[in-house]
Amino acid sequence: MTRCLLMPWQPQRGTPKRLLLLCLWAMTGSSAVWAQGNDHAWRSDSMQHVGEVVITSKLVFREVIPTQKLSGDELQRLSSTSVADAMRYFSGVQLKDYGGVGGVKTVDVRSMGTNHLAVSYDGIILGNAQNGQTDLGQFSLDNIEEVMLCNGQKSAIFQSASDFASASSVYIRTRMPRFQVGEQRHLKARVQYGGSDLLRTSLLYERRLPADMSLSANAEVMTASGKYEFRYRRKNLDGTTAWDTTATRQNGDIHAERLELNLHGMLNRGQWQLKGYLYNSSRGIPGAIVNNVWARGERQQDLNTFAQASWQKSVGERFSTRWLAKYAFYQTHYRNRDTTQLPVDNTYRQQELYFSTANVVELLPRWSASLSYDLRWNKLNAAIYGFAYPTRLTHVVSLATALDLSRLKLQASVAGTLATDHTRKDHRTKHMQRLSPAFFANIYPLRGRWLSLRAYVKQSFRMPTFNDLYYTDMGNATLRPETATQFDIGIVAEKHLERGPFSHISLHADAYYNRVKDKIIAYPKGQQFRWTMLNLGRVDIRGLDVVASASCPVASGLVATLRAQYTYQRSIDVTDPSKPYYRHQIPYIPHHSGSLIVGADWRRFSLNYSFIYTGERWNEQENIKYNYMQPWYTSDLSASFTHKQWRLSVEARNLLNQQYDVIANYPMPGRNFAIGLEYSL
Repeated sequence: MTRCLLMPWQPQRGTPKRLLLLCLWAMTGSSAVWAQGNDHAWRSDSMQHVGEVVITSKLVFREVIPTQKLSGDELQRLSSTSVADAMRYFSGVQLKDYGGVGGVKTVDVRSMGTNHLAVSYDGIILGNAQNGQTDLGQFSLDNIEEVMLCNGQKSAIFQSASDFASASSVYIRTRMPRFQVGEQRHLKARVQYGGSDLLRTSLLYERRLPADMSLSANAEVMTASGKYEFRYRRKNLDGTTAWDTTATRQNGDIHAERLELNLHGMLNRGQWQLKGYLYNSSRGIPGAIVNNVWARGERQQDLNTFAQASWQKSVGERFSTRWLAKYAFYQTHYRNRDTTQLPVDNTYRQQELYFSTANVVELLPRWSASLSYDLRWNKLNAAIYGFAYPTRLTHVVSLATALDLSRLKLQASVAGTLATDHTRKDHRTKHMQRLSPAFFANIYPLRGRWLSLRAYVKQSFRMPTFNDLYYTDMGNATLRPETATQFDIGIVAEKHLERGPFSHISLHADAYYNRVKDKIIAYPKGQQFRWTMLNLGRVDIRGLDVVASASCPVASGLVATLRAQYTYQRSIDVTDPSKPYYRHQIPYIPHHSGSLIVGADWRRFSLNYSFIYTGERWNEQENIKYNYMQPWYTSDLSASFTHKQWRLSVEARNLLNQQYDVIANYPMPGRNFAIGLEYSL
């Protein structure tokens, strides 16, 4: 990415002509260049008010297939506080939520399982060799600029080797400081109070520094009692009522602090970034509502820290390189003081070192190739008798090429993974190596390029995690690695209209087929932090994703927006015909799900309504009446008013007070409200 600041300036000798032309093109408002300015940018003294202009290199963002994105105002509209909440509005996504503010929240994309999802934070994957899952609830939206979901992989060849190896990816991009000429600092403070005694305060500070550098600091403190009323109803197989009572959720409290520091710098035809991140939380684990037990004695403390660096530069007109490095330390302290169970007091410490380089070269004007390499080292220690103390060293190498023939875009890649595990307990060494090839194609059959047809095929695999293999009381040493083959074919129609009721409409539709071999499934067994692992064998997944959006200028100053998504999934176990659950839907995957977002803006007022629906599911392998889970839906409503530097927001969540479980016996909150106040300077 190349960045230039439009100021009274004379080109010097050696300045690339193409760069000068792009800067002039940006001043004319070309759609290929994004400019950050203000309403008064083009007055007579405009040279003193134009904001910075970001020029995107064609080598960097040559994507073949469009992705699902939520950014800017769209994220601000939603009744969401974390990245996990925002993910609910993507098609093909199922959120696993254990309820309440502090409940663990993970994401399953197209029935592939949480462990097949790579979560990237500012360009570097959040690794977790311990359990392979990332709790998206710990990432607040206060400092997030964009959340993007990629099925298969991000179809741009300038990325890390690990990105090529993943079956699906979520890219979280934090806010980057942008200053008008003459601005030196930005400040945003926010406070929010809501249901379950939730109190959330955050502060964002941005400062321009000399030598084309900027600093940003974001801090957040959240506390909540986690208490909310729920109705517990269960029926016997003959239809009679077994339980029907109202209770209050207990032991769901949380206190969490998050601190993030960023240092950005610009280079000649490049940029760099340093990031430090700390998340510290102490929470209760309310557990499942079973056998008339309403409260548990489980507690969990998490300390997640990492420091990462990125450096990117273009050399000449045909070559770009990117270097990444990261160190992470995660500590989890789990205690169980429940008198009905054996006492547990365990501490797990995980370390990770990561290094990556990605390089792309333009071989011909429309033909590019890339070579990437990743090295990752993981180690897990635990204060448990007989623990295996595993370490893992992973090498990933990728080779990719992209061809852009105007109306036809093609991309092919292959990623090779070599993982080596070593355990200190028995001095065993385990090797695993696999290839992950992929091919993407996109064609524009009509003039204007408003209609495109896309398709891809990809193979991927994942190693069992340390939890899967080595935990003393729940690991399964016989687990086999999980492999997947993905097929997708879709259509995209997107157009800006000058006449009619709509100014912009878009439609994305994809039909897909995934074949998973030796699929690993994790089930909670009474305690949220504990799991039992098994291979389902083979899973056949067929689905359809549809996303539609539109913008409609209703009247002077009034603009309405609409976004709707629908997902159909048939995900069945096809392992053993002799089993009673053969060709049954796998646990927690609904056949039908969808969401709807309707927003309206009028002057300083904003109103937003969102609806989420999840169809019938089963919580065990057999699709029988005893394991049946009813469909559920929620309606959320939010409104905001902006006056100068102040913004007041009011939210009503689960407006119709729907009583439902996402995970069996983990009741979700009913109707609750929140109010927030924000100040920007």
